[in-house]
Amino acid sequence: MTANTPSGTTTSDIDVALVGGGIMSTTLGSFIKQLQPEWSISLFENLGQAGLESSDPWNNAGTGHAALCELNYSPAGADGSVATGKAVGINEQFHVSRQFWSHMISSGHIGSPKEFINPIPHMSFVWGDAHAEYLKRRYEAFKAEPVFEQIQFTEDPAQLAEWAPLVMAGRDPRQHVAASRVVGGTDVDFGALSRKLAAYLAGNGAGINYEHRVTDIARDTDGRWKLKVRDKATGQQKTVRARFVFVGAGGGALHLLQRSGIPEAKGYGGFPVSGQFLRCTDGSVIARHAAKVYGQAAVGAPPMSVPHLDTRFVDGQRSLLFGPYGGFSPKFLKTGSFLDLPLSVRPSNLVPMLAVAKDNLGLVKYLVTEVLKTREGKNQALREFVPQADGDQWELITAGQRVQVIKKDPKKGGVLQFGTEVITSADGSISGLLGASPGASTAAPIMVQVLERCFPTEFRNWEPRLKEMIPGYGVKLNDNPSLLAEITADTNRVLQLG
Repeated sequence: MTANTPSGTTTSDIDVALVGGGIMSTTLGSFIKQLQPEWSISLFENLGQAGLESSDPWNNAGTGHAALCELNYSPAGADGSVATGKAVGINEQFHVSRQFWSHMISSGHIGSPKEFINPIPHMSFVWGDAHAEYLKRRYEAFKAEPVFEQIQFTEDPAQLAEWAPLVMAGRDPRQHVAASRVVGGTDVDFGALSRKLAAYLAGNGAGINYEHRVTDIARDTDGRWKLKVRDKATGQQKTVRARFVFVGAGGGALHLLQRSGIPEAKGYGGFPVSGQFLRCTDGSVIARHAAKVYGQAAVGAPPMSVPHLDTRFVDGQRSLLFGPYGGFSPKFLKTGSFLDLPLSVRPSNLVPMLAVAKDNLGLVKYLVTEVLKTREGKNQALREFVPQADGDQWELITAGQRVQVIKKDPKKGGVLQFGTEVITSADGSISGLLGASPGASTAAPIMVQVLERCFPTEFRNWEPRLKEMIPGYGVKLNDNPSLLAEITADTNRVLQLG
């Protein structure tokens, strides 16, 4: 239903409003369209197409996180043991996403998988006796987990030179090096995938509104959510009333959840971290590297700043990145405002934000050091990974913004959380996602979680259909090796990863 209001704006009533056109909103919309096809859905994206902000591969959302190589997911304990639980959980979540994407392809909803996912080995690489010993213990712990049983390990420079020639060429032969590798890793272009899912929604009756900015969310008198939307092309103001709202606007989600007034959003703050990458411009260098090679974060650095030499596939082209180099901007989005951080401060989150500032001086020092680092300093960091790198063959690009979650803590006052956080109102009528890594790679299981929280009555009826979409739904694959093998083989076939 659409009507003209006295002010000349238009008002429409819908079932589901999706704010943001990234991988989270388009994934949730794709689930709902299949589970409840008669519901009306409208998506509102501030930019000119889907997947251009946090989901864009140049904005550091292209790894395909499966915890295969990211060492921060498997910390060493005081006794030297390596915890595998978090890594196993993330890997299982990625399997859920893979199953959902396979379903979307098998059902004819989206096209060629090669346009968004490609096979590439994932590696962890360290140097120094202590780091090598840790990586060996990690390998031994991971090898016992079925989801990581394909992991390999070596301290042999000759073997490493085969796995990652750029990393080893010109390296000091006296340096103690070690690496682990999983051949079955992937690279995912979440920008391309977001656009595929948005096209599926548009082709099945959903309203896709680009260049539309949601400026306010408030509860209407009848319990619906009233969204104020500005059409950037015409300047027209619209009002959209929705039974359910999902705020998947990346760094922009915090402001809108605060505007909604739900008590569940009170106390949350955000700490923005920006970054840069070096992108190789020489095709002969790019062709010599075929892996995602992750190292260890510097002392005081956030987990998202783990250095890596990263093969990516964007728009069908193979590329090579190194970074990231940390930085700071008060913007919550790459296309955001310098006022984003100060305008996010509320009486309810002031104490947590001050507590985080006090307890994370190492992070502040790291960011200041990174901001002041010269281009030659960045080249030197590159040469720690690629000893023979020529800085003239690499261009500096600006990555996306990440807003780390700040939340209340009864003991410390506030803590900085390096992960994702789903915020949902008590009645389930509005939900939103805050945080960063592993983010995009776990979009499917996170959106299933949103469905379960927000639609408990309908969810019971949806579960059989979800089981069809995700054959391993509700099962811990790490505890069921035979089902893990079957699902991996099936998704590899559909996603053309064999």
